[in-house]
Amino acid sequence: MLQTSSLVFSAFAVDVTGKLQWNDECPDIHSLGPARVVLDAGKFSGNVLRDGTFSISDVPSGTYILSVVSHDHAFDHLRIDVLESTFEARPYAVGTPLNPASSILLPQISLLARAKLVYFMPVDSFNLLGMFQNPMMLMLLFGGGMVIAMPYLMKNLDPETMKEFQEQQAKMAQMQNSIATGDLKAGFSALMADDPSPAKTLPASPAGSKKGNASNNKNRRR
Repeated sequence: MLQTSSLVFSAFAVDVTGKLQWNDECPDIHSLGPARVVLDAGKFSGNVLRDGTFSISDVPSGTYILSVVSHDHAFDHLRIDVLESTFEARPYAVGTPLNPASSILLPQISLLARAKLVYFMPVDSFNLLGMFQNPMMLMLLFGGGMVIAMPYLMKNLDPETMKEFQEQQAKMAQMQNSIATGDLKAGFSALMADDPSPAKTLPASPAGSKKGNASNNKNRRR
């Protein structure tokens, strides 16, 4: 019974064969390096020979995705439909559904290396102009310039403007202290407070005083 089932299995198993075509990206087997051709990420596999041919033996009926596992090169993927006595190859894009199948039927499996994989990225050289194009660097330079220029700006302010500036600084410091202690009401009150200077009492004019004295003298004489 076991021998009969194995004969039936081998009767419906097919050898999937094809070839890797050498090109400028991969000119020979030495450039290819260690590589294998696999179905469904390793469910079935076969080695690549010196001339680029490969064979995956005893593949049962079904639908598979054929890919080349290579360390240094990228190859296309194919859809393989294994029938009772043969197989069909169609183009396949990774990530797309298997059904419906592509209407393009390939006469044979012929794969080309599409690109060479690069694992090393050269370190970029120092770029002074690129550093100054960074927004964080511009903010840092602006802040440093303001710190340097502030003493010179303060010297050129008139006394009244300097006094107002110092008062605003005192209010801000009081508000920060109030926020730090948790007294937000007092902090905002200190910020919004306005201390207008009291109106000055004008002295009496000399003419008015003389007129008042003259009127008082007239009343006394009467």
